[in-house]
Amino acid sequence: MSVTADLAAEQAREQANTGTKDVAESHRFDEAALDAWMKANVEGYQGPLTVRQFKGGQSNPTYQLTTPGQKYVMRRKPPGKLLPSAHAVDREFKVISALYPTGFPVARPFALCTDDGVIGTWFYIMEMVEGRILWDQSLPQYAPAERNAIFKAKIKTLADLHNTDYVKVGLEDYGKPGNYMARQVDRWTKQYKASETVHIPEVERLIEWLPKTVPPQERTSVVHGDYRLDNMIFHPTESRVTAVLDWELGTLGEPLADFTYILMNWVNGTISTIPDLKAHGLPTMDEAVEYYCGLTGRSGIADLNWFFAYNSFRLVGILQGILGRVRDGTANHPDAANMGPRVEALSKLSWSYAQKAGA
Repeated sequence: MSVTADLAAEQAREQANTGTKDVAESHRFDEAALDAWMKANVEGYQGPLTVRQFKGGQSNPTYQLTTPGQKYVMRRKPPGKLLPSAHAVDREFKVISALYPTGFPVARPFALCTDDGVIGTWFYIMEMVEGRILWDQSLPQYAPAERNAIFKAKIKTLADLHNTDYVKVGLEDYGKPGNYMARQVDRWTKQYKASETVHIPEVERLIEWLPKTVPPQERTSVVHGDYRLDNMIFHPTESRVTAVLDWELGTLGEPLADFTYILMNWVNGTISTIPDLKAHGLPTMDEAVEYYCGLTGRSGIADLNWFFAYNSFRLVGILQGILGRVRDGTANHPDAANMGPRVEALSKLSWSYAQKAGA
């Protein structure tokens, strides 16, 4: 794909994911029942309530709830047939509830509902954080110094998450403490198989190779699972993160899974198309690694090619899950049906990094 095509795709993605829309027919619910529930369960809530649906989000439908005095966000499980362990809004609520009192940038959580009788599925309510969501990784609208500051804030916020004492904040039961990468390979293999629509030879090779070559896990931390620039809100004018969003894939695990996912921007993202990163204001991949390692007390990172193979494979599993929802009639995004070519391209990329890692 050319740089021009990349930019056009990025702009189209931003347009498709920015702002709100009327609630999709398949995601409507009893708004009066929600209003009554919020009166009983959300501190300070006062209607009347206006409901809009955010355009973004392939997985859990997300809504903007507006009252005369405050805006809220609701995340809910989608209706219909769901994959096992997916759409765990209760886990999202648990982690932001634990992190919010520490000062880590997440939205203030208000209440969780596990009664399907209210709107048809589980959901939770949190504060709506105003600010900037930055979709284009190249940050074309900013000067080089601010681009650098934004990327440093992104990496430092992740390091702060990984440095958080998960036992101290009450998240010791948020996930299993060891063997994370092997469990993740197994999870995404199962999701891929449950959602498989076509046979891809590279995926079959990866399914065989990845479990046999998992690097040893030296550290355990809270991991976000989908940490990227457009899953966070930046302050309206300052280069700092005010909220990290979309914790659906969060758990306890290998922090390098999160960080090497960021590094994919340098090998297969918009950043990889920038000819002179220094002039542009962005760190090189080596500089990003050095900065993160300095913040987390590491001397370096081995096995990068393995992690690049894994991260590409995980994206294959995620996108194949979206294709599975298209097949099952529960997809939540207008572009969902166009994921097929991306799945095949990522499968080939993943296998190429596996080969670099010795496959």
